[in-house]
Amino acid sequence: MKQRVLTGVLGAAGFLFLLWLGNWWYSAGLIILATISYLEFCRMQDLSWKQFQVIIGLGFVWLLILTTGLDQQLPLPSFPIFGDLKLINFALVLFLILIVLTRNQFDIHQMAYLFVGALYIGYGFAYMIQTIWRTDGLALTLLIILVIWATDSGALFLGKRFGKKKLWPDISPNKTVEGSIGGLVFGVIMSIIVLQFFPKLGTLPAVILLGFVISFSGQVGDLIESAWKRTTGVKDTGTILPGHGGILDRFDSLLFTFIILHLLEIV
Repeated sequence: MKQRVLTGVLGAAGFLFLLWLGNWWYSAGLIILATISYLEFCRMQDLSWKQFQVIIGLGFVWLLILTTGLDQQLPLPSFPIFGDLKLINFALVLFLILIVLTRNQFDIHQMAYLFVGALYIGYGFAYMIQTIWRTDGLALTLLIILVIWATDSGALFLGKRFGKKKLWPDISPNKTVEGSIGGLVFGVIMSIIVLQFFPKLGTLPAVILLGFVISFSGQVGDLIESAWKRTTGVKDTGTILPGHGGILDRFDSLLFTFIILHLLEIV
């Protein structure tokens, strides 16, 4: 427990330090974290970074970040594939061709796994980067991060204290309905607290609703990764964070939340 707390404190301090350094440092840090996350994702299927299909997937992650998260900040060349849908189609074609060239050693199941993982991780981190460059980017980023942290803390505390009814035992046997509700309550309370420091985020009802959406999305994101890990038979995505697992274990809620908020045109 002490190791988990220490790692959490140091990780949070490092993340806040990147925010303090400025948008470019924060963006560069997230690109590094996205790289580690995708390699962790591949490792869950015993795929090495040296394999060509993993290199293609990682390149796809980087291109998604550059063309979506930093497209307004970098003078990108005007290649035809640098549009969202064309880039996705291009990566899909590359993966499909690779299936043929490897004579099915790289099969359709691996392709689907790497392709979906690249989309999920690439877009998740891209929207995190895209958000910080907005006029209200710092306030919105802090709101999302703090609400998710409060949700995790509330779910853990109230789940252990009052949890009886299992939320989704086939995917995550330790999560409870009571813990999930507690996480939502803590998340909404945190959104109200953040509003006091950043009143331009919106009206109280709007921020409460936003806090609820963030908290709910974060919990769904956590369940999604739990389902992946249960399917691949791993407990944690990595060991880089003692007591916490891998980078992807810590960013699962954030990635899904930023994607949902982008679909809702909030970020």
